Amino acid sequence: MLLPLILFYVFATVLVMAAVAVIVSRNPVYSALSLVLCFVTSAALWLLIEAEFLAIVLVLVYVGAVMVLFLFVVMMIKVESPEEVMFPLSQWLPAAIFGLIYLAAAVVMIVETPGMEVSLRMLTATPAQFALYVFEHHWFSIEVISILLLLALIGALCLGIGKGARREGVRADSVSTPPEAASAAVEEEI
Repeated sequence: MLLPLILFYVFATVLVMAAVAVIVSRNPVYSALSLVLCFVTSAALWLLIEAEFLAIVLVLVYVGAVMVLFLFVVMMIKVESPEEVMFPLSQWLPAAIFGLIYLAAAVVMIVETPGMEVSLRMLTATPAQFALYVFEHHWFSIEVISILLLLALIGALCLGIGKGARREGVRADSVSTPPEAASAAVEEEI
């Protein structure tokens, strides 16, 4: 009984430190690698509670597919300076406020959830029964997650629109196509 407890605390500590590294790292490649470490330690925690299928799915889907794709995309984009990666201080206050709201919601969900002292037992259910149970008993969690996903979508749109506006700010006459640049370089050599 002591070994699983020790392993839990070791994996949980590594998971929290890797999650902090994802947030504070200025290099997007290091952030992506720290997120991979988060997924792997989460899979180890799943293994501790004997949920092998979920652990393997987490590693195969997130680490094997999503994070590798994300890591290649991050490595292919060109980032001029670390200042572009970090958000300006004017965006930290709303992010901190929303973070505190979500932290308060998580505390309310943990404190107000009935039956936390009941041990888990093996149940079988159809997808319809499972969905009915989740939406009847955990509707608040579903709403919090949906709002979080909506905010992530809005943030991605704002970042995309911001990059498009910066690209449009470049003067059209200062940009030359590769054939024009090549011919200009050849003419200079002659």
